Amino acid sequence: MMNDSIGVDISKDHLDVHRLSDGVSRRFANDSRGHRTLIGWLERPELRIVYEPTGPYHRALEHRLAEAGFALVKVNPRQARRFAEATGRLAKTDRLDAAMLARMGALLELQARPARGPTLNDLKDLHMAREALVKNRTAARNRAKNLTLPILKRHNAEQLRQIERQIAALENEIMALIKVDPDLARRFDILVSIPGVSAITAFALLIDMPELGTLDQAQVASLAGLAPVARQSGQWIGRAFIRGGRANVRRALYMPALVAIRFNPDLKAKYDRLKAAGKASKLAITAVMRKLIIIANALLRDGRIWEPTRT
Repeated sequence: MMNDSIGVDISKDHLDVHRLSDGVSRRFANDSRGHRTLIGWLERPELRIVYEPTGPYHRALEHRLAEAGFALVKVNPRQARRFAEATGRLAKTDRLDAAMLARMGALLELQARPARGPTLNDLKDLHMAREALVKNRTAARNRAKNLTLPILKRHNAEQLRQIERQIAALENEIMALIKVDPDLARRFDILVSIPGVSAITAFALLIDMPELGTLDQAQVASLAGLAPVARQSGQWIGRAFIRGGRANVRRALYMPALVAIRFNPDLKAKYDRLKAAGKASKLAITAVMRKLIIIANALLRDGRIWEPTRT
């Protein structure tokens, strides 16, 4: 099975495909007819399909391959590029990228994960639009501090009101989509039962980390980029730090961690223990963020709401 990897480089119009077992490369159209032809060419559904996300261009193919029962591996483009550089493949074409992805999937034995469904894709688009509006709101608020002309102040205030209305509309639409899906609604209720986790944080966890509830503690911390990375060489031991993972999830957990330190008795106790041991505030907050995501994963796995630890 090691060589049964298929690399697919996805562009707007074409799919460049490389089969590692025999080194054959093909090009298919990135449309419904091309997808059917590709699935017919692949034949065996146990194959590992390795590809990079490309915004709207990969979703239809991903959906068709998932329906056909293929194991799908969506890799981070930065990691794929680093793999290519590590193997000495500096040239970059669509065909070479497809071959590189196939080789990466086989050599690293990348694990397949379930593809996002249509509802999660819609939620992801809505959430990204909301994040963009939040950035616009921050910029408008910062501009307001330096404006002196009445007309500019008025226009900026009108823009802020419009942004607030649009954010509220997107949040209502996200909530409506979650409520009509029984599984998402159940998962949402579990997440917001955790002290410190607001509806907005629950949105981010459901949308940006749909694997929650299916991972072990080490996996969930690593996927969120909250697992300390050790640094050691010979006799030298450096300070561990966090890196990689899903930055959106970390950002979503920062404010809930601050709230949890005040109002969640279990996490407040953990924070106080770390501070009493001389740990820096930033490190202690990161530890609380890691504990939050581990708790969320455990509750979703067990299908139960949060309850305080009984002493």
